[in-house]
Amino acid sequence: MLKLHTIKPNPGAKHRRKRLGNGESSGLGKTCGKGNKGQKARSGGTIRPGFEGGQMPLHRRLPKKGFSNKRFRDVIAIVNLSQLEQRFEAGDTVDEATLRSMGLIGSCDAVKLLGTGELTKQLNITVDFVSASAREKVVKAGGTLTVLSEA
Repeated sequence: MLKLHTIKPNPGAKHRRKRLGNGESSGLGKTCGKGNKGQKARSGGTIRPGFEGGQMPLHRRLPKKGFSNKRFRDVIAIVNLSQLEQRFEAGDTVDEATLRSMGLIGSCDAVKLLGTGELTKQLNITVDFVSASAREKVVKAGGTLTVLSEA
């Protein structure tokens, strides 16, 4: 029967802590495994990562190089005609708000319509950019296309 006073940890689950500095015969007496003298033998004697003893560190010796404009780029969401064909009915209005509500695009600065796939439904599409093949297929299907970047 299991009782609180009979419960023991699994074998090997508990270890004795190292008792540093308790006599030479312990194997960890005198210098306690820290060697003889020096910064690393002292209490609190650690050096920060990248510190090279006062020498100019490598990350400061190397020249700064390059430029990234990534923070300022425009995020353009891509939508294909095949996606519109699957999710919209004939006569629907397709713009950034409806695309976002249906989960086709996330947060973005602009929307571009590409001509991958076929379009058979008449849709009223408003986007920022459009490829030539997408424009052709939308007009061929009888839909209307408003491009905001041209306005």
